[in-house]
Amino acid sequence: MSVLDRLGRTLIFLLAAAAVSCSTSAIRRGWEGRLHGDAVIFLGEVHDNAKQHELRLALLERAFAAGWRPAIVMEQFDREHQADIERARREHPTDPQHVIDLAAPVTAGSGGWNWDFYRPYVALALRYNVPLIAANLSRSDASRVAEHGYSAVFSPAQQEALRLNRPIAPDWQAAQEREIKTGHCNALPADLVEPMTRAQLARDAVMAAVVTEHARGGVVLLAGDGHVRRDIGVPRWLSPSLAPRVFTVGYLEEGDPLPADAFDATVYTSRAQRIPPCRQFEPRQERRRPTQRPQARGRDWPNALIREQFGN
Repeated sequence: MSVLDRLGRTLIFLLAAAAVSCSTSAIRRGWEGRLHGDAVIFLGEVHDNAKQHELRLALLERAFAAGWRPAIVMEQFDREHQADIERARREHPTDPQHVIDLAAPVTAGSGGWNWDFYRPYVALALRYNVPLIAANLSRSDASRVAEHGYSAVFSPAQQEALRLNRPIAPDWQAAQEREIKTGHCNALPADLVEPMTRAQLARDAVMAAVVTEHARGGVVLLAGDGHVRRDIGVPRWLSPSLAPRVFTVGYLEEGDPLPADAFDATVYTSRAQRIPPCRQFEPRQERRRPTQRPQARGRDWPNALIREQFGN
């Protein structure tokens, strides 16, 4: 092969590599380009993964710097604390910690969020003076829904508005129940799966209503990956009129198994260092052997476990 032939092949290879690189960059720019105007963007997360929060915050910083001004809707604030958010902003308009102190009180035994991860999003909303919206159904309301049904929390009119009075499609119900089972390391007693699923559906319906209410000028929902999934999460509760504006991004850890159609785009990171999540269920499994349940828990034992999961 002559020197000219070798040079020609090298040039072809370099041009092809450059084309691939440009194509990849264009796709990336195109994906981020969805964050403008009245777009409805769902950004998922694994709650304790610091790298994902870093990447997601940087994405929003770029979008805001480019002029996007959506409402920031957060799972981390319960809906009944919206007035506290507004009060905190009036009292100290530039202090994200004051918002957290007033609108996200930590009660004994409730666990709570790692606000080191979420404070920067609150600060972003304050810096650009955009709406900061509480989106979640509280633990206490979720517990009541699981124990007693939707009517324990929502009036008939509210159930109609949220579409909670309509049957859930069998595929949707089955998929959500599978997620509840695997999310609890297959340690839940069988008769708790349906109540826990009902509470999850209620949370998604409430978040969808909040997103819809604030979608006119654009909105970004920050929530766990399960909530932003197209197949079983908040997007499934939205009206068809919003569909063209919706874009979902799953922030996943390497090796996470999820259906290919769960998100419009995915961002993968390494796994966060944590205690194996299923370890917490090992003592419970021992205490809840089927032969022991009636004696140990009595007739009310399912409701007791629901309250243990969601808090009071």
